[in-house]
Amino acid sequence: MPEFISVNGPDNAGKTTQLKQLAARWDGFQMLGAVHEHDPEPWERVASDDYASWWFEKSTTVELTAMLVKGHVRRAAARRPEHTGLLDRGLPMLTAVAAATSVVKDGLSTDEALRTIREITAPLPTPAETSVLLLPSLDPHRSYAITSDRENRPWTGIYPAYQRHLHAILRRQAEEGVYDLVVDCEHHDLAEVHRRITTGLGLPLPSHDL
Repeated sequence: MPEFISVNGPDNAGKTTQLKQLAARWDGFQMLGAVHEHDPEPWERVASDDYASWWFEKSTTVELTAMLVKGHVRRAAARRPEHTGLLDRGLPMLTAVAAATSVVKDGLSTDEALRTIREITAPLPTPAETSVLLLPSLDPHRSYAITSDRENRPWTGIYPAYQRHLHAILRRQAEEGVYDLVVDCEHHDLAEVHRRITTGLGLPLPSHDL
């Protein structure tokens, strides 16, 4: 078993549901949650004012990326010995998030944004992980439409543009082989998506079936 398994994907892709189902399969899994839970002080500080304004206007790309990676490293340090840590968004997803933000905030092309984020993260001591990407659809435009519909309220301001770029970047990462397993979730229920994850990763049977 790997030391870490990350479940990645856009908002409303089913990441939390699949992480909970994975955790229930085996006692050796440890839920480690999201990056902000392990380095709360800076996230609470920026959220105390106008979080969206800080994220998309006031923060620099270096600052945002560093905060994401710092929380990621601290999260990895919370893994108990002999356990596999389950990560809500791993480094590939954090890279995609920072890159999509840079596209809408800094006006960079996707290539420029990804190159910039990779240059920032390359020297940092990040843990190795086995990464799963959940795509609501292999078509980025349809993927965005599916997840925005699941929100049950309209995305406003700069957020729709950010989400569209994020979906496109995730699809590009999938084509580049960044993720160890890519699951096309379209037309599949939660049980089938879970089966594809566990089969694709060769995970053990649930503890109660052993």
